[in-house]
Amino acid sequence: MPRLATAADLPAVLDLIRQVVPLMNAAGNWQWTAEYPNEEVFRRDIAQGHLWVAELDGQVAAVAALTHNDQDAEYAQADWDAAEPALVTHRLAVHPQAQGHGLAAALLTQAEVLARQQSLRVLRVDTNSENQATQRLFPKLGYRYVGEITLAFRPGLRFFCYEKWLELSKQAGN
Repeated sequence: MPRLATAADLPAVLDLIRQVVPLMNAAGNWQWTAEYPNEEVFRRDIAQGHLWVAELDGQVAAVAALTHNDQDAEYAQADWDAAEPALVTHRLAVHPQAQGHGLAAALLTQAEVLARQQSLRVLRVDTNSENQATQRLFPKLGYRYVGEITLAFRPGLRFFCYEKWLELSKQAGN
């Protein structure tokens, strides 16, 4: 069950990222580097109450930042309504030794829970065009591909965008 990250989780989160980034890079996925995501980014996520972790055997084994419409202007390149408020998943990572245990899916399910609590109808996520694992995962969880974007701060990379619309339960009397 995912939980909000605390400052005490920061060393484990940074270790997780140090394990994941070289494997991503070796597979040709340069979405992340030794410079990003970094400690400052995760400290800010924790301070804003956006960083969630999932544990396996009592250890932090997966992480995701669940934010609100935290998307650069370039995201308007995707086939979605950028004005529609959304819960956006960023910095989703699973420790290599914990992959295959459903932790990424658990964090994305937590995004759905938060969206419903906040009466948001839309979930969004993007991934590097070279990240085959997430490109398989997102559609399995009901996300639809909505286009490809480029980001000025990550020149040379392409990102695939995905969106999921939620059915909000009707309030009594509506």
